[in-house]
Amino acid sequence: MVHYDYDDAFFVQKVDFDKGEFIMASDKVVQLTDDSFESEVKQSSVPVLIDFWASWCAPCKAIGPVVDQLADEFEGQVKICKLNVDENPATPGQFGVRGIPTLILFKDGEVVDQVVGAVPKNQLEGLIKKAL
Repeated sequence: MVHYDYDDAFFVQKVDFDKGEFIMASDKVVQLTDDSFESEVKQSSVPVLIDFWASWCAPCKAIGPVVDQLADEFEGQVKICKLNVDENPATPGQFGVRGIPTLILFKDGEVVDQVVGAVPKNQLEGLIKKAL
């Protein structure tokens, strides 16, 4: 069963209670795993922004809709991805992710910049523009 969850800040997340997981609103967001990191990020022909998140993380839920909007707005220019840190611990460890949400921007397979926390959309837009 899919349910729309509204929190106090009026952020919306679609939740699949049968699977116990959040559903990304934008079909343009790529769901990464430790196994797909190499092919999706290191070998990408466009810059990649990864949102390191977890289902229990309130700030991750808050920034989720912003990440979805960025995927729509920067379609074809930047690949927007999400990586669940609980299900895929190797990649966050490789990049020293200690707090979530952490968003890391890659270009040509190398880290360009990163931010930690639920930052405003304009800050993420500025981050992305560094790689364009």
